[in-house]
Amino acid sequence: MALKDYAKEIERCSACSYCKWIPFDHVKSWRFAKNCPSIDYYNFNNYSARGRYLTSRSILRDEVKITDEIIDIAHTCLTCGACDVSCKICRYNLEPLEMVRELKAELAAKGNYPEAHKVMLKNIKEEANIFGISRKRRGEWAEGLNIKDLTKEKAEVVFHAGCSYSYDKKLSGTVKTAVEILNNAGVDFGIMGDAEMCCGAKIHSMGHHSEFDRLAKANIALWKRAGVTTIVTACADGYHAFKRLYPELGSNFTVLHIVEYIDQLIREGKLTFSNEVPMTITYHDPCHLGRQGESYEAWEGEEQKYKNQIVVHSPKKPRYNGINGIYDEPRNILNAIPGIELREMERIREFSYCCGAGGGARESYPEYSQWVAGERLEEAKATGAETLVTACPWCKTNFTDSLGDNAGFSVVDILDLVRMAL
Repeated sequence: MALKDYAKEIERCSACSYCKWIPFDHVKSWRFAKNCPSIDYYNFNNYSARGRYLTSRSILRDEVKITDEIIDIAHTCLTCGACDVSCKICRYNLEPLEMVRELKAELAAKGNYPEAHKVMLKNIKEEANIFGISRKRRGEWAEGLNIKDLTKEKAEVVFHAGCSYSYDKKLSGTVKTAVEILNNAGVDFGIMGDAEMCCGAKIHSMGHHSEFDRLAKANIALWKRAGVTTIVTACADGYHAFKRLYPELGSNFTVLHIVEYIDQLIREGKLTFSNEVPMTITYHDPCHLGRQGESYEAWEGEEQKYKNQIVVHSPKKPRYNGINGIYDEPRNILNAIPGIELREMERIREFSYCCGAGGGARESYPEYSQWVAGERLEEAKATGAETLVTACPWCKTNFTDSLGDNAGFSVVDILDLVRMAL
């Protein structure tokens, strides 16, 4: 698909403004009723899905010059997908998430993107990660652990650590917990070590699709050579990429997030918690694990009009409305830990508010990104919880940075709680 392929859809947007709010029957308070971080922050229609449809139409009609403001309108979209869910549930079957990705791609093809993206692209091309850290250090987190090197051996399961867990030393304990659980469960698995590539999810959300394709094809080739049938990851971005994006490039592996594996082990009686963890917590649903964690469904068909009015697709087109994401598994884990009291926020599951780290915004618009994280933290604190738990390294990092030295509140990865309870 390309931006021009959304020309008809752009005309069908009725400016109903549902893209700016969670569905009204789920609103519990005015304070936490919005779903789109960019219009929440900038308070101008251009920064909503509706506004980006109009901007795209102007670009397609060659009615505007590409300015820094146009670039900002496109790239302040976190591609969190909240507008996409509200549009499908409340009104139409439009694809605002896919459209804005193609808007970014249209701009990127002509070199129109934030300066910070140039650095990230350079790092990806040279070191296969956005941080620019030597790829020779990618496997350092696993040193001293008993894990197969799948560049030399074979296994049915590959554990993909991802960029954040591989390079951020503050997160290394978290990812080691995942490995310990897999080992104790007797799983035949390994890692790619230094050969592992970035999943490409962040680059894809920034509109650099050709670079994403290169990374994805490289990872797929590595897994095939190692005889892999199943991919397990602790990274929400990686989960979304492998589950939803890679199949379009021919990937047909089973994909599991580590919380799915842990939940299964608990239900089978193979994992029990012996330590009490007396904490009052709330859980944040990561966008890429939750509403964007649905399985890919191949579709080839055409758009038709019923009685020359109602748009239908033949055959029926997959409807990604977020309800089949990974929601129950992390909550099952938390409820199984002795001493944990889970208090839910107002916006949860497919209506969760974004952490602010996605779409390249954390790197390009740091003040805005931190504001979004701060908004979510305010919602978390409103529950009376003392700790915010998530299952994504990007979410944890962005929340932690926004929180600063705020005493009396903390942010942890769900695997950290699992480690404490074992």
